[in-house]
Amino acid sequence: MKLSADITNRLKQAAGPGGFSDDAQEVAAHTTEWRGRWSGKTALLLKPKTTEAVSGILAICNETLTALVPQGGNTGLVGAQVPLHGEVLLSLERMSRIRSVSASENVIIAEAGVILANVQKAAADADRLFPLSLAAEGSCTIGGNLSTNAGGVAVLRYGMTRELVLGVEVVLADGRVLNLLRSLRKDNSGYDLKQLFIGAEGTLGIITAAALKLFPRPHSYATVFAAISRADAALDLLNRLQDATGGLVTAFELVSRAGLDLVLKHIPGATDPLPKHRGWFVLAQVSNPAAFDALPALEAGLGKAMEDGLVVDAVFAKNERERKNLWLLRESLSEAQKIEGASVKHDVSVPLSRIPEFLATADKAVRDALPGARPVAFGHVGDGNIHFNIAAPPGNDAALLAARDKLESVVHEVALRLGGSVSAEHGIGIAKREALKTQKSAAELDVMRALKRTLDPNNILNPGKLLPDA
Repeated sequence: MKLSADITNRLKQAAGPGGFSDDAQEVAAHTTEWRGRWSGKTALLLKPKTTEAVSGILAICNETLTALVPQGGNTGLVGAQVPLHGEVLLSLERMSRIRSVSASENVIIAEAGVILANVQKAAADADRLFPLSLAAEGSCTIGGNLSTNAGGVAVLRYGMTRELVLGVEVVLADGRVLNLLRSLRKDNSGYDLKQLFIGAEGTLGIITAAALKLFPRPHSYATVFAAISRADAALDLLNRLQDATGGLVTAFELVSRAGLDLVLKHIPGATDPLPKHRGWFVLAQVSNPAAFDALPALEAGLGKAMEDGLVVDAVFAKNERERKNLWLLRESLSEAQKIEGASVKHDVSVPLSRIPEFLATADKAVRDALPGARPVAFGHVGDGNIHFNIAAPPGNDAALLAARDKLESVVHEVALRLGGSVSAEHGIGIAKREALKTQKSAAELDVMRALKRTLDPNNILNPGKLLPDA
């Protein structure tokens, strides 16, 4: 896409002082997905600092039929944030202000460019918790989290991102500002419009700020890394621990030996807590309220599970350092796979009871499709979200990449056959746009396209992303 000098100048002026960049190195950092799978180009990088500036930019783009791609921290995994065809790139990184924090109302209002870790810190400074937590929290932004409806490790206790949102401020395609930035817990006055934009990947409007829920800070944590006898023991163990702790389990992560070995191989400081065990592991964490310590209940639940043969061995974190070391094993899985070489990643979900069947069936399907491929599965057992990633046969990245489409197809087919989804928490973007056709009915796709036509009739917002044939 080429921009005229007149449109370029108008957009730069609308972006305000410091609101654009011509620096080739800076621009390049915004046009390539962090794993390098998608690389694009942009006719112009804009960096507005205010909602008013975003409004002015979109009004010009809509008037001149200029396509635009919004971007947060550029940590997305499905290519939604990359300008693939030279579109104007709108980075929200400078909209990084915490507008307010209310400990009494348990609400924080943050602009779209605020890094997730900074929202967590602002909440902690007010003696509150913002529970959204994921591996990229040091660089992903709230706007991106909302636009993809991010999940993370605490969904079991606190829900997906959309469940943490009270209100949003959105700029529509024509530049109008939709002020839904309310902090009401109850507002039953018609359509809940904010939910249209959460998970829409910037195709319906651009989120510029959000009112987010806060929670009491945990007094402490009880964390355990356990070897389980078989994959289908995980769900039973989770339910036992929930019963034992009164539903206080915050995270319950499944890790394979294959994934753990990659972390031990590539991540400095990683140590094996249970080196004798070669099967499946779970990392479970309970958030303790100030009133009591759930560790004895967690220990009792694990002990009974060991007696019944569900758990083979377990290691409890005795202090904060040990807790962080255990979480390093889980949070470094993606980084370790990247260092190992090429990988094909899947973010699927299935009903909880079908997780063992999915793991076994997808493993066989992948190995049949590409002999020598190394499935590396891990994920969030409590919400059915499995990251079924595939490492290349040793020394043969080219074979894996050549088989990418086939591998993605067989894994998605297994997930859908078991009543699952091709995207649990990463979104659709460009990576899964065609796969969406296999999951959504014709009626669902028609409604989605109707929303797009209504809110963005000129198709300027992130065109070619999320919706097939839009």
